[in-house]
Amino acid sequence: MKSNFYRNTLFHRVVPGFVIEGGGYTTGLVKKEGRFAPIPLESKYGLSNRRATVAMARTNEPNSATSEFFINLVNNTSLDYQSAASPGYAVFGTVVSGMAVVDTIATKATGTVNGFSDVPLADVTIILVLQIR
Repeated sequence: MKSNFYRNTLFHRVVPGFVIEGGGYTTGLVKKEGRFAPIPLESKYGLSNRRATVAMARTNEPNSATSEFFINLVNNTSLDYQSAASPGYAVFGTVVSGMAVVDTIATKATGTVNGFSDVPLADVTIILVLQIR
């Protein structure tokens, strides 16, 4: 992980009953400089998009995940690997403490900002990310 990359990035997408997404933008929905190179999709190894799991966000291209991630607010097994034609999203972590904070973020009012939908109307900023393993 790049040192301090996630500092001052936003949770830029909040969809109650689904996910909160962050890791790619700063205030004003400005793309964060120094994004990671895309990584291969590793969704077929059995980890499921269950409540409190953290997964890589990506475009429609399976091998396009860079720095953005989402936290599942509910069991989203429809996001799991089904087949090569429906590859799903790769889970890589779990919220081990603070899920109440995640649930609070999910209650924030959202709207459309600069063409992005489901954007919190007040910034929800990531101050610090720690990798413990």
